[in-house]
Amino acid sequence: MSFSNLGLSPAILQAISTRGYTTPTPIQVAAIPEILRGNDVLAAAQTGSGKTAAFALPLLQLILETPTEKPRRLRTLILVPTRELAQQTAESIRTLAQTSPQPLKIAALFGGVSINPQMMDLRGGVDIVVATPGRLLDLIDHNALSIATVSSLVLDEADRLLDMGFADEIGRILALLPKQRQNLFFSATFPPAVHALAAKMLHQPARIAIPALEQNQPAIQQRAIQVDAGRRTQLLRHLLRENNWGRVLVFVATKYAAEHIAEKLHRAGIKAAAFHGEFSQGARDEVLADFKASKVQVLVATDVAARGIDIAQLPVVLNYDLPRSAVDYTHRIGRTGRAGKSGIAISFISADTEAHFRLIEKRHHLRCEREQIAGFEPVVTAVSASTESPTDTANGGIKGKRKSKKDKLREAAARDSTD
Repeated sequence: MSFSNLGLSPAILQAISTRGYTTPTPIQVAAIPEILRGNDVLAAAQTGSGKTAAFALPLLQLILETPTEKPRRLRTLILVPTRELAQQTAESIRTLAQTSPQPLKIAALFGGVSINPQMMDLRGGVDIVVATPGRLLDLIDHNALSIATVSSLVLDEADRLLDMGFADEIGRILALLPKQRQNLFFSATFPPAVHALAAKMLHQPARIAIPALEQNQPAIQQRAIQVDAGRRTQLLRHLLRENNWGRVLVFVATKYAAEHIAEKLHRAGIKAAAFHGEFSQGARDEVLADFKASKVQVLVATDVAARGIDIAQLPVVLNYDLPRSAVDYTHRIGRTGRAGKSGIAISFISADTEAHFRLIEKRHHLRCEREQIAGFEPVVTAVSASTESPTDTANGGIKGKRKSKKDKLREAAARDSTD
């Protein structure tokens, strides 16, 4: 199968060739013809499967097939959960649109930065908007943008949009959109809340689910290393020295942990930086640029980095703390093994997180053999820690049954004092 068999125009095929794409991915093969027909789509595909191009290519073609109007009118609206995903998606679409026969205006709208430059960018109209829900509504309230002319709505990472509390904002946005439009849902997972929203919005959608067959799976080696909680930072330093990894993305549970561990690594002579949601947009951009340029070897991040950040040839992702949600495990490890490259995903497992990791394994139908590193063998075992509830894990536990923030900070400080 080639892109030329999917009904794409010569202009779009030229854009594909310019990007170096050769063979469409399974999600692209299934979704592109449906979108070109104007159908609603409910598509589930794993992280790194090429779903951005799966909706961007046909939507660009649909826009190019209609006459240009002045002022421009917004025709495609793409809602995403994070600033980074908004920037990345908009940049991908701009690249694909570079060879189009008519210039298209594409805007990325997100919070954390001044609203005024974004208002200026919207003057004269816009063809495509990629936005986080809150900032989109702010610009609508400032009369900088109308979404009354939108013909195609995309919810990308729809599960994360709802999980991050955007349900009310999405409801307000839907009320402002025209009733007659094309709706596209794309995500790696579809929990009940997303299915409920899709049932209300979608009209006889094409349902696409790319099975997790071995040939479709990213080449990620998943490892689980047992270690006492208080020795995780020491083990991390050991692994960095022994393996000589160029770049490592380390996931932790809290902003405090991100800054604390990054500082410890830095004092040990390792180029490390923290990354979390309380950074300004300028600080986020600077840290990510340094990491992508290998000026930073270790990025210690909260789950703000689990979605929407595409770092080419990232060799290793490490779960210092396990994610609260089994779904987020997929998105964390999906930062490596992208675009046909191989990668390694390591999870640190201590006595009080063993039960939670077993839940993650059960949800994802996998089993990781437990490893121990010489010199870092755990002293505390899951058996000796069995008096605690399996949901009371040190890094957040099962969603909905968490310790208080103060308790977690006190425990983290106590554990890390031995690192």
